[in-house]
Amino acid sequence: MSTNPVFGKFVWYDQMSEDLKGSEAFYKKVVGWDIAANTMNEQAYSILKTGDAMVGGLMPTPEDARKAGMKAGWTGYVAVDDVDAFAQKVKGAGGAVYRPAADIPNVGRFAVVADPDGAGFILFKGNGEAPPPQDPQGPGQFGWRELHAGNGAKAFDFYAGLFGWTKGEAMDMGPGGVYQIFNIQGTMAGGIMNKMAEEPRPHWLYYINVDAADAAVERVKAGGGQVLNGPMEVPGGLWATQALDPQGAMFGLLAPKR
Repeated sequence: MSTNPVFGKFVWYDQMSEDLKGSEAFYKKVVGWDIAANTMNEQAYSILKTGDAMVGGLMPTPEDARKAGMKAGWTGYVAVDDVDAFAQKVKGAGGAVYRPAADIPNVGRFAVVADPDGAGFILFKGNGEAPPPQDPQGPGQFGWRELHAGNGAKAFDFYAGLFGWTKGEAMDMGPGGVYQIFNIQGTMAGGIMNKMAEEPRPHWLYYINVDAADAAVERVKAGGGQVLNGPMEVPGGLWATQALDPQGAMFGLLAPKR
């Protein structure tokens, strides 16, 4: 297994947006992120910051993606040592490569891929050193990752085979099946479950840390978003909410108090 300290970890998140200014205003209001301009290259891209830490970005939906029917949505970037090689590994394990490996000027190399059930994510290798680690429980950080899979058990095997993820606690959700926590490099990082019947397709859902659940829910509503589920208490004494932003992109919120 790689000695890269970020190998197999989610290291970045961004939203493809139909309304970049609208996304900036909504997430600034709901999460409290600061918005910084992209100075790395010519691409239209807004950097999301919490304090001095950069946690993600917002970008206009590329024309080719829009023509292919892609809607606004969040995507996570998983760090690998060789993007081209891992894109082939994804394909060999039954996944798909939606966009072959390419360079992001002055940033790194990436490929847009999907697991065998069609849940998309991005393989990424940055230029230079990885940024210093952030407190994953800090406000404005992405505190949890959740795969709503076509088949949770098979999906875990796919990601474990690629990235060396290991099993944490498994919780029986009754008719909903098993909620399998996964660890990345020994640290609890997220969960894998079978998607709910009303969800049209398998997908990743990313949870953002906020101060308090009820107040965040009110900010979602005031900003034109929609609350789908919650706030509900989850293991660890946290409160989880699932929501849609005004463009229909799904995201989660995690709070230490109601």
